Amino acid sequence: MPRYLFPKPYADFVQRLRAPGGFALVAAFAYWSEPTLTSLTIGVSLAIGGLVLRGWAAGHLSKNQRLATSGPYAFTRNPLYMGTLLVAAGLAIASRQVGLAVLFAVAFGLIYLPAIELEEQHLRKLFPDYEEYARHVPRLGFRLPEQRAGQSFQFALYRKNEEYKAAAGFLGGVALLVWKIMR
Repeated sequence: MPRYLFPKPYADFVQRLRAPGGFALVAAFAYWSEPTLTSLTIGVSLAIGGLVLRGWAAGHLSKNQRLATSGPYAFTRNPLYMGTLLVAAGLAIASRQVGLAVLFAVAFGLIYLPAIELEEQHLRKLFPDYEEYARHVPRLGFRLPEQRAGQSFQFALYRKNEEYKAAAGFLGGVALLVWKIMR
């Protein structure tokens, strides 16, 4: 049986804070960002990689229908969260604010890591083969799989999982940074 870092009551509580916490992070980002063309170029490049990872993952995820083991799920158990982390890191770089990077890291550690644990508990109950999958694929980080899993990317799943909302939010953040550079 796996050990969890966060008590379930805490994880349940912060799960409800994900959306409001996200809005607070956006407000802090909007207020304190001081981008330059160089920081924007470097940061957005990294963030686009995270957005692509999220999109790729969404195209392989049939929530509560089947265990996702194909596409990026063959490399890491949490590609959506890894993508989110890359987007946040890229936006922090673009903002040129160490304080925002620290704030994003703390939010990831205190809100998203407990969410990952809750999801893993759910997946263990839902899919009997999750335990075997978890033994071979890291929670965070990447590994090279021995073989490629069967399912291919499905744009219908990308739409069903509403991943386009992450792309729209990202474009809004980039537009804000461009506006801050041009003013």
